[in-house]
Amino acid sequence: MPNSPGRPAGRFTQHRRVEAITRLFEQTPRGLTLYELADALDVTARSMRRYISELRRELDLQPTRERGGGVVRWRMGPTAQPRKIELRRTQAYALLAARRMFEPMKGSTLYEEIDIAIQRLVSVARRPGRGPNAGVADARLEDRFLFLPHTPKDYAKKTDELDTLFQAVADLRPLECRYRSTRDKTDERVVIHPYAMVVYKEAVYCVGLHTGKREVRTFLLDRMSDAECATTERFSLPDDFHIEDYFEGQFGVFRGSKQIKVVIDFAPHVAEYVRSRKVHASQRLTTLPDGGVRLTLTVSDTTEIGSWVLGWGETATVVAPPALVDSVSSTLRKALARYKKKPASG
Repeated sequence: MPNSPGRPAGRFTQHRRVEAITRLFEQTPRGLTLYELADALDVTARSMRRYISELRRELDLQPTRERGGGVVRWRMGPTAQPRKIELRRTQAYALLAARRMFEPMKGSTLYEEIDIAIQRLVSVARRPGRGPNAGVADARLEDRFLFLPHTPKDYAKKTDELDTLFQAVADLRPLECRYRSTRDKTDERVVIHPYAMVVYKEAVYCVGLHTGKREVRTFLLDRMSDAECATTERFSLPDDFHIEDYFEGQFGVFRGSKQIKVVIDFAPHVAEYVRSRKVHASQRLTTLPDGGVRLTLTVSDTTEIGSWVLGWGETATVVAPPALVDSVSSTLRKALARYKKKPASG
């Protein structure tokens, strides 16, 4: 059976149902009867009664009876009216350019909400423009002006944890979950006050208070399982909390208490590329006698810098601190040893 106008294609999830019914009410201010709603959504009247009961928990739906004892019509109350934001087409294009970053969240109710907003942006972007080049110069620009994630993650098996984390962050509710340690690969049951949720290098992180250790930490969604959001308890967001304090540019999610000076020398043939990038707020660049460039910066943790330097191969040399020099050197020796052990292929 083909979809009726009020029913979106694909899985008819709760978020899609809310969106479809909201649009119906927007298009019909006088309200709709139970049977009109059921017909528009291509469901039975019995199912529609159940949907209305569920939707009244999320939307301010009000029943009104027509004069003279007529049928009951359902309308959206004032508190359920959608907040409208006026956008120009160029603004819609700019927002649509970043939509690919949300694709790892597919399957979650959070993605459903984001996708609804994206479809509305697409409708704005595709409106006919004005002037002699209207509809020509910007044809399908929403498909040609994109941000493409470098190595997107797949959270298809983590949609429950993703939705639970988002709910906990949005409502300031404690989150309890099993969290896997990276050192011994064991799980521990933790309670977190999640202050913020961050998409960093296409992975989802939570910055929050580890209530057992009474310290703010960064938690990776990949390591969470059996997550539950508290239903009756809330916490207060600290007045001095600023998410920017927990991310250090390209070397972001690890935070320590020390201030470590890092010095890295780059070869001449990559100097221009290095100069064109700002990887950290504290960075300073100086030209070396051979035409190369020296990068100096101060961070609180060098965990991610080691991996970043290794990605430069023979074009980068760590000068300081000694611990980072030893770490990178050790990794390179071990990598080389693996190649020496491997027999030559035919």
